[in-house]
Amino acid sequence: MDAQANTDAALNSEAYIKARQAWTRANVSPLWESNVAHKADDDGTEKPYIWRWSEMTPLVNDALALQSTKVAERRVLSLVSPHSPVVGEMAGTTLNLNAGLQILKPGETARPHRHTMNALRFVLSGEGAVTIVDGKECPMAEGDLVTTPGWCWHEHAHRGKEPIIWLDVLDASLHRYLGTDRFQPGPSNDIPSLPADDAFTSASLVPEMGAWNHNYSPVFRYSAADAKKAVAAAPVSRDGSRRIRYSNPLNGAALMFSLDCYMLEIDAGVETIAFRTSANSVAAIVEGYGRSHIGSSRFDWVARDVFSLPRNNWVTHRAEGGKARIFIASDRDVLRRLDLLTEEYAA
Repeated sequence: MDAQANTDAALNSEAYIKARQAWTRANVSPLWESNVAHKADDDGTEKPYIWRWSEMTPLVNDALALQSTKVAERRVLSLVSPHSPVVGEMAGTTLNLNAGLQILKPGETARPHRHTMNALRFVLSGEGAVTIVDGKECPMAEGDLVTTPGWCWHEHAHRGKEPIIWLDVLDASLHRYLGTDRFQPGPSNDIPSLPADDAFTSASLVPEMGAWNHNYSPVFRYSAADAKKAVAAAPVSRDGSRRIRYSNPLNGAALMFSLDCYMLEIDAGVETIAFRTSANSVAAIVEGYGRSHIGSSRFDWVARDVFSLPRNNWVTHRAEGGKARIFIASDRDVLRRLDLLTEEYAA
């Protein structure tokens, strides 16, 4: 009898079955029966997924047709990957990150609330809305980034003439896993006193903030014009793209404790060097068209397409026809601070 046969016989013996039943009654479990413990490293990397703007547009229109007050309060279509490593309501866009398309009609408002989850809003289409974050009005137009850090009051109001659609990205999955998700409805109260964003418009010159002990940027709006200008002036990075980081002007750190944001610009005909990271990201095409290889998947993309960049996949991007710009939201800084970030280039 070989070793495997001996093992199978032992595990099916009457004595083992009785022991197993006793362990179950006592709410203990033999580690050697686990399917994940001591599992050899294989290519179990999460696969990416793309939500194409051409396919999302009719779905957005369906959501706009709904008149329910409950729907209108936060009209969001969550982007749930079929390859999510978790299932049910805990499933997200990729591990640690939840993304969705939020839609606001002209004249609509979303009442104030706050939560421990960090969130960002990257405008994909439209203009004329504002997000009010801890009392600061943040205008919203295509390509603008607005942040709502954890436990900051925020509300939305649309003063434009056409619907506005933005990409929401939150660290909700991470908070739910850690058991730190909390929510509080408005009205807003205990709002801090913050300087206007104009105080941060000079590079390398920032106002004295005293004992600013928050783990997020005091600037909540990063305009499309500023981002476009900055990325165009950035040097070519190792992978062949130009790359900028949206940062806290007080210390150069990530915008928020667990959401780190970047903009890439790729010249026409350039394909970036293959890169992989243990971080998870969500990408939105800001301008141009091209393709990305993510692991074994190839995605051809155009402006406003959104796709996931799950951890440990080799990734390349290529711009076709002209320059392309890609917005990326990531959990990279969380892993860096936990000393769990690993990154490498193919060349």
